[in-house]
Amino acid sequence: MKTESLQKQMTQWRHDFHRHPELGFNESRTAQRVAELLTSFGMEVHTGVGQTGVVGVLQKGNGTAAIGLRADMDALPITEIGVHSYRSQMEGVMHACGHDGHTAMLLGAAAYLSTHGEFSGKVVFIFQPNEEHGLGALAMLDDGLFDQFPVDAVYGLHNIPGMPVAEFSTRAGPVTASESLFEIEVNAQGGHAALPHMGVDAIVVGAEIVNSLQTIVSRKLNPGLNGVVSVTEFVTDGKRNVLPGQARLSGDARALTPEINAQIESRMRQIVDGICMAHGVSGKVSYDTIFPATINAAAASQSAAQAARVVAGVDAVDGACEPKLFSEDFAHMAAANTGCYMLMGNGTDGPHARPLHSADYDFNDQALVPGSSWWVALVEQELAQSVDL
Repeated sequence: MKTESLQKQMTQWRHDFHRHPELGFNESRTAQRVAELLTSFGMEVHTGVGQTGVVGVLQKGNGTAAIGLRADMDALPITEIGVHSYRSQMEGVMHACGHDGHTAMLLGAAAYLSTHGEFSGKVVFIFQPNEEHGLGALAMLDDGLFDQFPVDAVYGLHNIPGMPVAEFSTRAGPVTASESLFEIEVNAQGGHAALPHMGVDAIVVGAEIVNSLQTIVSRKLNPGLNGVVSVTEFVTDGKRNVLPGQARLSGDARALTPEINAQIESRMRQIVDGICMAHGVSGKVSYDTIFPATINAAAASQSAAQAARVVAGVDAVDGACEPKLFSEDFAHMAAANTGCYMLMGNGTDGPHARPLHSADYDFNDQALVPGSSWWVALVEQELAQSVDL
């Protein structure tokens, strides 16, 4: 693989980022280090794009095509329990999703392409802040990311625990789900626990809503289309001998298309209105889609899979994988431009196989070379020197 000589450097960068994790829009140290390295590679560097985002631009030859490569930089508010030497030095903050590895891989690709890259055209290296809260991509777009740095297509890469290292998967169409946060308020009539007939118990109303919400996916959506509705919090103002008059239900909904997401919201509002009306109480629903579904363009997904086959071989690449129900901020970039989101194995043992966002998860350093080599292969494939002929 082309970036094998950079394994040690990428590992050092990754461990440094891991020791110094930063939350969304606070990635000052990380952004500064990224900008310094890109500058040392001889690139045109722009900072402060989307608050703490960094963009590096590399032009070779006279090719007019351009490709965007995106990595995320932010960490999570989780206390690390791993025991490795490079564990987080920031109490309550850790890289539990592998963004330290994503950043190191893209830096490795930038280092290789700046000195050895065989291509003609422009590469735009996008280091995005605040992916975890779904705000960083929009912030960069609002700052004119693709107006200042136009590209023909943009690509993202994420590690997947439990999948063998150097295996890749992607698909045309929906690849990750939308995420919508909902909150339901029930305003009933509290009272004495011994006299329930004199009020309307908000717990009973809320419980009926919880059960009925489960029928959205099981009975109201096309069984061939995926969706998830999960109530994750149920809070009331009741006490030991006081029936509650108010209840608040919070939760999370996932969908693979905007149409299914809209159906989930519509059905939820119908259920809450109907149950509250039946009990003679009032209800209110707020439904906020934080992440849209990530929709891969067909041509871009084919290009991404082809580059992966160059790196890992035909048998190690699934170009038609099942969609995932987690969500990804890259969705905003894929909606604003032709795009593709690629998944890459992080390993099948130990902390490398722990779920993303776990306190004992760790990015696999053995994935640095395959991931960065994929970036290189993608650039050299899409910006082949033959475009000048």
